[in-house]
Amino acid sequence: MPTLRVALAQINTVVGDLSGNAGRVLARTRSAAAAGADLVAFPEMTITGYPPEDLVLRAGFRAAGRAALEKLAADLDAEGLGEIAVCVGYLDAEGGPRNALAFVHRGSVVARYYKHHLPNYGVFDERRYFVPGSEFVVVRYRGVDIALTVCEDLWQDGGPFRVAGQVGVGLVVNVNGSPYERKKDDVRLELLRRRAAEASAPVLYANLVGGQDELVFDGDSMVVRADGAVLLRAPQFVEDVFYLDLSLPDPPTAPADVTDTEMTVVRVDTDTRAPAERPDVLPPVLTELLPDCAEVWGALVTGLRDYVQKNGFRSVVLGLSGGIDSAVVAAIAADAIGGDRVHGIALPSAYSSDHSKGDAADLAQRIGAQYRVVPIAPMVDGFVNSLGLTGLAEENVQARVRGTTLMALSNAEGHLVLATGNKSELAVGYSTIYGDAVGGFAPIKDVPKTLVWELARWRNADAESRGEIPPIPPNSISKPPSAELRPGQLDTDSLPDYEVLDRILAGYVDGDLSVADIAAEGFDAELVATVARMVDGAEWKRRQYPPGSKISLKAFGRDRRLPITNRWRETEG
Repeated sequence: MPTLRVALAQINTVVGDLSGNAGRVLARTRSAAAAGADLVAFPEMTITGYPPEDLVLRAGFRAAGRAALEKLAADLDAEGLGEIAVCVGYLDAEGGPRNALAFVHRGSVVARYYKHHLPNYGVFDERRYFVPGSEFVVVRYRGVDIALTVCEDLWQDGGPFRVAGQVGVGLVVNVNGSPYERKKDDVRLELLRRRAAEASAPVLYANLVGGQDELVFDGDSMVVRADGAVLLRAPQFVEDVFYLDLSLPDPPTAPADVTDTEMTVVRVDTDTRAPAERPDVLPPVLTELLPDCAEVWGALVTGLRDYVQKNGFRSVVLGLSGGIDSAVVAAIAADAIGGDRVHGIALPSAYSSDHSKGDAADLAQRIGAQYRVVPIAPMVDGFVNSLGLTGLAEENVQARVRGTTLMALSNAEGHLVLATGNKSELAVGYSTIYGDAVGGFAPIKDVPKTLVWELARWRNADAESRGEIPPIPPNSISKPPSAELRPGQLDTDSLPDYEVLDRILAGYVDGDLSVADIAAEGFDAELVATVARMVDGAEWKRRQYPPGSKISLKAFGRDRRLPITNRWRETEG
């Protein structure tokens, strides 16, 4: 019974950085070889970064990706790493752009497994990816038959995992670019258990970590045995290599024929020697899942940090109103890049309360942010008096002057402007276009308002548990939310209580339920219809909002888009 020492390389790639990504593979393979690993698996499309989106339509990009893979194989061998098997995801150009997995050994690509369709719906379209007639690839390596699969295979009943069970493989390698969503971990694990049982073999699941535009990858790489036991589970949001000694069955002397699939079985032999005996045993990592708020906070910090760093910014700037949204965004930014690189700007108008000004200053001190005050009343008066504005038009001028001020500071000083709106506000259009909606990134755009409060309380409690200063002023959490664009204004003047609003939005936006279905859950039917009209009518605003980290199944802009010109409206019944 051979024992393979396998390594899962949970790495953070950059889309388009072909040489940099190949360098990351080299560095992590060195570590794996030093630890005595026989095989190291890297995530989906490691060479190109993931997801490359419409870069795949460029012939030059596809050719460069394949060339980078061939060079990587040669470089591994040149550095004395040719004896370790490297499974690495890449973009192949043969027969059009294809999502592929390469098995690299002794300086060459000895096997390639192709997905005929690239991810093309949000992240991937599980309905279209599987193509009958595709090849099922088995590599015999050090006495073990290893099947190669790519991310979406997990979501398809039958297909490669069923074939793996029929031909009797010893191990299935599955490389992934599976983005983070709340409570997705248990879904992944159950899928892996089903596929491992279907294959009658352990499944090695290697996933990306890091942020790419609006997507966040949380890692959570695993090895799951055929009986469902979790043998290894890597931590979320941590870039590293994780090891496991796997005892695997000898391959069958006469592999079974495959009769109930249109897949062709392709077998490749490379290094059929048995693995060397190892006196040492590496204890496997078995990481407990993060609690919900810690997980969400980790995703938001990771998404913002990588957006800032991968796009070449050194610092961020945002308006500090003293309210909960800007406080949470500032705290996320401080955790992501350090408080000294966060520039908080108080922009008081004639209607700004003393407690808001004080809470903004308190927050900046707590997180160690750069802080300054830029009064906007004189600028607002110039607009209002010149145009004779009143009412809503006057209110919106205040927000737009704030937005213009932040963008001006961005231009002058090179900061990335952070928008501070949350998902609840975006859903119903409770924002000012070219005002609080300006910016280059919106960290909490997929976070409902009630979750913003929950995250703030969790982050403060987490700081206190470690003997640190809680980053968010208690008054920012406890006071009623207000845009402070007119005397005595509260959000509840225009919106339902957020506890009620978020429950309605969860049904209408995330669940695609009808007004009648939501009303049947006990909500006032007229209120539900009003919220639905607000959501449908605000699409044009959402299309112009900055990108931000996706944490839900239905993030605005990426997963949920309505026609802007649209006369359909949901009504009761």
